[in-house]
Amino acid sequence: MGLLAGLPIPGSLVADEGRIIIGTASPAGVYHVTGRTLCRLLESPCTAQTSDGSAANLQAIRQGEVTIALAQSDLQHYAVSGIEGFSDAGPDDSLRSLFSVHGEPFTLVVRRDSGIREFDDLRQRAVNVGNPGSGQRGTMMTLLEAKGWTLDDFSLANDLPADQQSLELCHGNVDAMVYTVGHPNASIEQAIRLCDAAIIDVGGEAVDRLVEETPYFTRATIPASIYTPDQPAVETFGVRATLVASAATDPEIIHTIVTAVFDDLDHFKSYHPAYGELTVESMITEGLSAPLHEGALRYYRERGWIEADDATEEETSDERDDEHEETAESAAPDEPDDMNEDT
Repeated sequence: MGLLAGLPIPGSLVADEGRIIIGTASPAGVYHVTGRTLCRLLESPCTAQTSDGSAANLQAIRQGEVTIALAQSDLQHYAVSGIEGFSDAGPDDSLRSLFSVHGEPFTLVVRRDSGIREFDDLRQRAVNVGNPGSGQRGTMMTLLEAKGWTLDDFSLANDLPADQQSLELCHGNVDAMVYTVGHPNASIEQAIRLCDAAIIDVGGEAVDRLVEETPYFTRATIPASIYTPDQPAVETFGVRATLVASAATDPEIIHTIVTAVFDDLDHFKSYHPAYGELTVESMITEGLSAPLHEGALRYYRERGWIEADDATEEETSDERDDEHEETAESAAPDEPDDMNEDT
């Protein structure tokens, strides 16, 4: 019997009554793998639904079109705060966090014959910046703003989705593409395999400021040799993938989803190499601007990972930002003995 069998599911929060709908992104990315993995773990009517990406997923959560969804940590923060692309809609006070997943380095992929050696070389070049609504485009726009650039600084700013951009690069229609994604990734592997593309470092003063001044950007390294034996480690910055829901979603559903992941975390981690370094500590403390959902918080308290006075479902995002360091210290004990390390 599936883990969600018999649980009531509000019709306003799913596309089909009785079915869990998980907003993911392009079929080429780790978000879709994550959604499919969660569906497998739940063994219940469940759909990993493709979408335009993080911004679209956050809008779908707000409108009650999906049960849970994946979103970059930076866009989660924007949605909670009602800033950047969410300024017209205003703060989403109903947005709730479940946990964070893998790190997502901002990845710049270039044609080797393009002469592009660093981000500043992109000026007056053709670049795929990602489709509207995608996390990759959101992060790209944030970086451009930090540098004082706009899309007009490119000779062409293409807006193809992630599953189409590698062929556009190989056909010579763009000189570079960006992708905020966990690694290894099929779209990037395709570009490297088909047209000998290269991944290059992304750094400089603008990146330094983003990392120092925001709670959701961090330094990131793409490991060496994950695409080709001679591929060097790449230094960049990035965000975390996070799982979110509406406060209106039944706490029993959320509790069951969280249970399916954390009762056997090693099994979850086996589904993709990007999950390899996940720990309980990182997943319940990093990249979460929205308050924890009642169902997730109850599970973490049951396991002794969060004390009753460390976090509450009613916290505002501002309170969570102010208390982030204190919460991280008190809510992150050593890995529990019953995590089934041999699975």
